[in-house]
Amino acid sequence: MTPVEIIQRRVARELHPGTLVNLGIGLPTGVAQYIDPGAGILFQSENGIVGMGARPPEGMEDEELTDAGGVFTGAVPGAATVDSTFSFGLIRGGHLDATVLGGLEVDEQGHLANWVVPGKMVPGMGGAMDLVSGARRVIVAMQHSAKGRAKIVPKCALPLTSTRRVTLIVTEMAVIEPTEAGLVLRERAPGVEVDAIAAATGAKLIVPDHVPEMVLGA
Repeated sequence: MTPVEIIQRRVARELHPGTLVNLGIGLPTGVAQYIDPGAGILFQSENGIVGMGARPPEGMEDEELTDAGGVFTGAVPGAATVDSTFSFGLIRGGHLDATVLGGLEVDEQGHLANWVVPGKMVPGMGGAMDLVSGARRVIVAMQHSAKGRAKIVPKCALPLTSTRRVTLIVTEMAVIEPTEAGLVLRERAPGVEVDAIAAATGAKLIVPDHVPEMVLGA
């Protein structure tokens, strides 16, 4: 199982029937493939889809139906397309039960930086700031480190996406919960020891007496 698959499978277990969920561009989008289509979870894309479905087979794409990253997507029966005003009204109005977003850094206060790298050209901030501020739960799905550098750090060096604390961090090594007291190690990936997680984490971790292994499902 690849690191990305571990993250996506574990995040999928955080999504529950009867909820409206936004999946961010990139790694988070793949979480949908580990959700039963009949589970009653409705996916929203900030570019105006409520009821986003799986990516269509090659040759069956609809040029007018893409996700927020411009990737061809599908729609489930009963889905709706809406304008940006309505879509961001859902987000800013607190109607999203959860959002799953990628991350560049998360710090000891649970602050996320994921929208820009200084000096690099980006098309825009997208909906990241609105999503982190407006969704009821904010799940960060990201790899634990990049190019040998920890992504969970004492203080973000990159511009913050929001000053609101995220709900959960899921990496290929661990599940970490940001709390008022700090970052609490809740789960470890199968076969990964607590010491290895601590060594790969730039920030201080609060480690309970017992840290169970992740359950990843089918």
